Amino acid sequence: MENVAGKDTFLDKIGLPSHLIWGYLGVLIFMMGDGLELAWISPYLVDEGLSVQQAAFLTTAYGVTIAIGAWFSGVLVEAIGPRRTMLLGVFMYVLGHSLFVGLAIPAFNYTLMIPTYAIRGFGYPLFAYAFLVWITYRTPQHQLGKAVGWFWFVFTGGLSVLGAYYSSWSIQMFGHIPTLWSALIWVFIGAFLAIVVNRDQFELEKKPGQSSGPKELMNGITIVKREPKVGMAGIVRVVNQAAQYAFPLFLPIYLASQGVSTTVWLNIWGTIFISNIAFNLIFGFVGDKFGWRNTITWFGAVGCGVFTIMLFYLPQVFTGNVFVVGLIGMLWGACLAGFVPLSALTPSLVGDGDKGAAMSILNLGAGLCVFVGPALVALFYGLVGTQGMMWILGGLYFGAAILTRLLKVPAAEEKESIEEGSHSVV
Repeated sequence: MENVAGKDTFLDKIGLPSHLIWGYLGVLIFMMGDGLELAWISPYLVDEGLSVQQAAFLTTAYGVTIAIGAWFSGVLVEAIGPRRTMLLGVFMYVLGHSLFVGLAIPAFNYTLMIPTYAIRGFGYPLFAYAFLVWITYRTPQHQLGKAVGWFWFVFTGGLSVLGAYYSSWSIQMFGHIPTLWSALIWVFIGAFLAIVVNRDQFELEKKPGQSSGPKELMNGITIVKREPKVGMAGIVRVVNQAAQYAFPLFLPIYLASQGVSTTVWLNIWGTIFISNIAFNLIFGFVGDKFGWRNTITWFGAVGCGVFTIMLFYLPQVFTGNVFVVGLIGMLWGACLAGFVPLSALTPSLVGDGDKGAAMSILNLGAGLCVFVGPALVALFYGLVGTQGMMWILGGLYFGAAILTRLLKVPAAEEKESIEEGSHSVV
């Protein structure tokens, strides 16, 4: 399928595909509704009577379906198209959310909370990641790094920023349950903009003998055997955010012993992701200029590895210095965005017929981050402590840098890819 060149509008000049602008806006608003409870649902349920362990298991069940939905998103786009995949995500979200808020919470039925919240977890991966696949098909090669940078900007901005700010206001005004119900309003608005108002046409060219329907789903597994580099990209994607889900389990405890209170750490944590959101855009541009592999390797993997280890040692040198810890944290968050070009590089590793399957593996990696980070802490923290954990996480980043160097695009794409062009730094 050919990418859209389109007219050189202002939006195109800043790397935002003008023909998909309503989709981007829709994802921003959808994710605002989807993520408005993430920062407070667990403590709220604990205050209402759940144990910490029960709340943790509830969010784990939610994470399982996120990972499954993430894997299905790419291959479903190729099987039924992006609009139907996104509609399926909206349906699963509305079904799970309505049952969770309307039945499980009022009855405070924990047995019912688990499946309903889990069903809800299928929603945003099928909606947002399907649109990401749409972007990779409908964006010119030279603009793709910036286009996916804009995607992660609106995705994270809605999920982690706007949703949190809105709920902090809405809870004060209306209360927890009405705030949860209001999520449906934002989800419907976002879905309407991204699916209906967005008029971009998406048509896959089916090649003779190309699989469709259920067989397309298997392509999301077999592609790893046929294209091992896609599997490597999936591993790099897991490493990308593994520390993000590991740090909250032990790093606040360590920093408290170094004079940085947990309350201050929470403020630093929020600042880290403001930095991350900004650099999602910046590294989209950098990736298209400096090269996708080079950006992922040096800014993403090596940068995160260095600042992960510094987060352990510098608080000992500058005990209680919030500025130093905050600065290193912000630099780590910025480098976390250095992996953004991976969403442009991975589909470029394969032909058009396999781009959806390749993105499914990448999206699966995004879902598995939720488990790998906490699992590493559970397995190793008791044995190696904070210092050992920071070196393990840093080592994973350095390993990801090595894997990234192997992710060279095929010769057919090489002429079009800036990353593999004459100005590439190998």
